[in-house]
Amino acid sequence: MILDRRTFLLASVAAVGAGLLPSIGRAAAGYAPRPTGWRAFSLTTKVDLPRAGAPAQAWVPVPSLTADDWFRPGDTTFTTTADRARLVMDDAQGIAFVHAEWDAGDTPATLEVVSRAATQSRAVPLEPTGAALSDAERARQTAPTDLIPTDGIVRETALMITDGLSDDLAKAQAIYQWVIESTERNPETRGCGLGDVASMLTLGDLTGKCADLNALYVGLARAAGLPARDLYGLRVAPSAFGYKSLGAGSETVTKAQHCRAEVFVDGIGWIPTDPADVRKVVLEEPPKTLTLADPEVQDVRAALFGAAEGNWLVYNDAHDVVLPGSSAGTLPFLMYPHAEIDGVEQDELSPDDFAYTITAREIV
Repeated sequence: MILDRRTFLLASVAAVGAGLLPSIGRAAAGYAPRPTGWRAFSLTTKVDLPRAGAPAQAWVPVPSLTADDWFRPGDTTFTTTADRARLVMDDAQGIAFVHAEWDAGDTPATLEVVSRAATQSRAVPLEPTGAALSDAERARQTAPTDLIPTDGIVRETALMITDGLSDDLAKAQAIYQWVIESTERNPETRGCGLGDVASMLTLGDLTGKCADLNALYVGLARAAGLPARDLYGLRVAPSAFGYKSLGAGSETVTKAQHCRAEVFVDGIGWIPTDPADVRKVVLEEPPKTLTLADPEVQDVRAALFGAAEGNWLVYNDAHDVVLPGSSAGTLPFLMYPHAEIDGVEQDELSPDDFAYTITAREIV
């Protein structure tokens, strides 16, 4: 979907202003996540680098974000042939990972990381609870990043979408609806995308996958003065509501990465929001001919502002990540295993060549 910049901005904002977009409400029975109890998972990442005797390094992300009402990271253990390896808890960046280093030699470069975590579905009441953010956390969650600026065209677009709205919840909802109406999922995008929000808006190309579309939501929310964050993680189980596109199809989850988003509204708290998954349902859910008007999509659209299904584990919410010892520079986020052989960055989006596998098992 590539449109003239002014045309798509004005058309989408006009739709919001005219009240043409559906209102946010609780989902119909077809898709209605609710907290019904905790589920525990064991996540295993196996790395086997084709280093051919060269020195090598690997960095494997592990769950670190804690949310008392829906996510609890557990213990991480690892086994490896590396000459040096450690579990790094980087509180400054808000990430955790296992870092392994192999000196030059013929020893196979293998690493196995096992992490446990517990999660549950969410349904946030959109009503006052007294929730508030600290000044430091508010500053962090409204700050620009390398790929998500909050000035220029991003702020211009955010102000157009929220024009005339004084209530933060209404602003957050309007941005959610605008992203759904204005974007499309692009099956040709590699991985989950990059989330280069300014480029998307400047070019008028609002297509991509979850790290693109949900970063667009986060950027617009931040530019409108609302704390917001991307949550980088992994689908680990099927959807309880029968949506094939919204869950993992097997215990092998090597390519099941998914970025969700949240927005913070004063007095209410963190609200889950996932416009990217609405667009995924349109494109991928059988029979793969759905539109925004179909009931299956409307159910998900209504639910995914305020609710989230507990079949997904989060690693972190970090942007502009710098890994110790890496020659890759700044990464936009840490959601995949990362590796370098003789200082050359490996393609994290090609796990068969990298090579790595990720499996998830529910602990009953």
